[in-house]
Amino acid sequence: MLRVAPYLVAAILTGPVLAGSLGALIPSFGFLPSLGHDEFGLDAWRALLDWPGIGGSVILSFASGILTAGISLLLALLFLAVFFETRAFVWLRQAIAPMLAVPHAAAAFALAFLIAPSGFLARLLSPWATGWQRPPDLLIVQDEWGLSLMAGLVMKEVPFLLLMALAPLAQIHAGERMRLARSIGYGRISAWFKSVVPALYPLLRLPVYAVIAYSSANIDVALILGPVSPPPLAVQVLRWSNDPDLDFRMIASAGAILQFAVTAGAIALWILAERCIGWLARGWLVSGKRRTGDAGLATLGRGLFPALILASVLGIAALALNAFARVWRFPDALPGRWTLAHWQSVAETAGGPVAATLWIALLTTLLSLVLVVCVLENERQRDVRSGRILEFLIYVPLLVPQIGFIFGLVLLAELAGAPPGGGLVAAGHVIFVLPYVYLSLSEAYRRQDPAWTKIARTLGQSAAGAFWRVRLPMLLTPLLTAFAVGTAISIGQYLVTRLLGAGRVETVTTEAIALAAGGDRRLIGAWALTQAILPVAGFALALAAPRLIWRNRRGMLGGVR
Repeated sequence: MLRVAPYLVAAILTGPVLAGSLGALIPSFGFLPSLGHDEFGLDAWRALLDWPGIGGSVILSFASGILTAGISLLLALLFLAVFFETRAFVWLRQAIAPMLAVPHAAAAFALAFLIAPSGFLARLLSPWATGWQRPPDLLIVQDEWGLSLMAGLVMKEVPFLLLMALAPLAQIHAGERMRLARSIGYGRISAWFKSVVPALYPLLRLPVYAVIAYSSANIDVALILGPVSPPPLAVQVLRWSNDPDLDFRMIASAGAILQFAVTAGAIALWILAERCIGWLARGWLVSGKRRTGDAGLATLGRGLFPALILASVLGIAALALNAFARVWRFPDALPGRWTLAHWQSVAETAGGPVAATLWIALLTTLLSLVLVVCVLENERQRDVRSGRILEFLIYVPLLVPQIGFIFGLVLLAELAGAPPGGGLVAAGHVIFVLPYVYLSLSEAYRRQDPAWTKIARTLGQSAAGAFWRVRLPMLLTPLLTAFAVGTAISIGQYLVTRLLGAGRVETVTTEAIALAAGGDRRLIGAWALTQAILPVAGFALALAAPRLIWRNRRGMLGGVR
């Protein structure tokens, strides 16, 4: 099983992507016999290129990918430069988990409720600071430039990049690099960007590409915060795929392939920018300048990270207040009257969606965790780290736009006669949960001291006994953390659930986003808060369980160094 695991994981990660991509490519050229189209042609592409606003959709998606990745990377590196090896660094690490736990859709609703003209922020500042007695006539949420969309994406991608950057810091000896640079007079910010970032960024390249791919083809956040006309390209493809006229499936297929091209173009531009910036920065790296803008950047970093945390907290507070508000007139900072009626409405209908959300998340995460442990244990037993090919394949589902290959999988499932339902949705979730479980667990698993196995074997334990009775219990915290990350990713999946379930599988995410078009803030607040509570509770359990289980054996928490 251990030797087969890497090949099985590779098949799970690449097989559906390749099959789905092929399933979208062929119909885009007019061949879909099930709908009576049995000749190849370019009619779908002509209709796509003639569609009103298609150029705006492409530009918006392209810009979202590039700008979101750029801003998120700069903020993540700046925060690390400011807080690395300080007392606040522990607080920064602890803040990442709850920020990651909140699903993208819930975070988007939270931001919308915070920055809307009648949102929580305007209420806190009115009328004493703004003079507003009624909401201003401003298009903030769903603005035509996509600024609110990018802001929502940045709020979620900064914690992701921080998490991806924390793991390799020990590998590149970041602490030693910083101390050496500081000892010869470099300021904290200059020391970080001149001595650490050149070694750190190559290890962040694939995560950054994943951010570009997700941001350029996002749907759930775009449905909440993105422009309506024209919408981002992925949203437009989803509209075509849901059109009652089945011939629009051909245009949707062409749109999915166009989304591939947009994402690939954004990544290609980023790679070109990498080369240009690397060439231009060589002079600065060897210039010997010790403190280039250190004071200003340090102040900026110290201000922006608390602001990011505060925005997240205030957004969740806005969700909660709306969920319990009965009467909340502008510009009152708090509701004038409270009610539980919205929660009663949720309670009457949430049983099925919550149950479906939980069983799909638990099943897919458990399966993913078992496969990842098998892969990592195979590495340990063979004393060979997984090759670069497997490391790259882990990112394949994250680098390919979901709307492209998931839409193709739907067409293939229909041709194969596979009925849409929970099983198909769960299989789709594994494709996206498994990479995050691997990324969350791999570093801790590899850093576990191998001496524990040797000690167990000298005391008479077999290899299996040492694994089950010593090493696995000592990895309880990383295992539960990876499990919590996996469940959070599964809970937040919208497109996979929507398409592979054909609208028949209702989860808290699909229900919350379905309400976005209705505009009932009270009901949206209750559903979005429900969606946020589930993964946060999982992270809380993952942090608390080891301390409860090993409360009398604190040494059991120290098996990872």
